Amino acid sequence: MAVIVGVHGIGKYNYYVEAGRSAAGAAQAMRLKWDRYLHTALGGEARAYFSEIAYFSHHLHDGKDAPRSLAAMEAPAQQVLAEWAKNLGVGEHITGALKSFTGWLLTKLDGRSAAFAQLFAPEVAAYLTDQAKREKCRQVVAETIRRNRPKVVIAHSLGSVVAYEALWANPDLRIDLLITLGSPLGMRNVVFERLLPAPINGQGERPSGVRRWVNIADKDDIAAIPPDLCGSFAGVDVEELVNLDWIDFHTAEKYLGCPALDPHLRPFLV
Repeated sequence: MAVIVGVHGIGKYNYYVEAGRSAAGAAQAMRLKWDRYLHTALGGEARAYFSEIAYFSHHLHDGKDAPRSLAAMEAPAQQVLAEWAKNLGVGEHITGALKSFTGWLLTKLDGRSAAFAQLFAPEVAAYLTDQAKREKCRQVVAETIRRNRPKVVIAHSLGSVVAYEALWANPDLRIDLLITLGSPLGMRNVVFERLLPAPINGQGERPSGVRRWVNIADKDDIAAIPPDLCGSFAGVDVEELVNLDWIDFHTAEKYLGCPALDPHLRPFLV
């Protein structure tokens, strides 16, 4: 019996398009992949681990199939990109118009960072600055958890932010284990200060309905800055810093296939 709900991260709009603009179809296609990815870590006989993936990416887009170019980013996305770059250690001393800064910044990033920025900045900005989109995403996650009543929620990337807020907004939701993978929850001036509920005196807290919280981050993951969340959140029970792949540093496939998940999930799979 599947006991896990997954919450996806950035760059998953293509699943919606390929499923004929069906959120249910996108969620099902992703679930099958996530089952395969997790099986790599857990081994044994192949099985269904995930009961459902909470799919929300379509709520962050305006209906266009092709991603917007970085040059055409709206101001909120440019601001997210600029603040993210400061966390990365690029461009701290550059001043001037956001558009000029953004153009300069992109020439300084390597290929993997630029490709990541093209997904990260617009989607994070859409979630954090558009209240209607934010509420729709949180509602999807809350309804998926309520419908499946899982023991475990695994949230990747931006999905960790959506799951964190959804769990806080719905205290009736109770889970035994929250696993965050490649989480930007602690990223200053981008995510952390904008969380709902807002951190108090520079400190967030584990959602009240979560019994245990495990955070796993790759040492080179440029979304997980800082990789550890204990300095920003009370109630993180375990931090694991892993070395997945110097190129594939943020994909769900690498994180779900990581052996570090095994000891935390094994008790729920017997």
